Amino acid sequence: MIELCPELSLQRQCELMSISRSGFYYEPVPESQANLALMRRLDELHLEYPVYGSRRLTALLQREG
Repeated sequence: MIELCPELSLQRQCELMSISRSGFYYEPVPESQANLALMRRLDELHLEYPVYGSRRLTALLQREG
């Protein structure tokens, strides 16, 4: 949506689009396989123990290694 344009500065284009310049330059980093596996296991534990909070879920994950 934002292109190099001699009539409008990059700063002005970002203002018109209501994004910050740092947001324009941001490039997302994909999640690692290990992190995805950890998040999947955390979801499983949360479904198994829905009343557990973050501290107890962390303790369960640490016990599993």
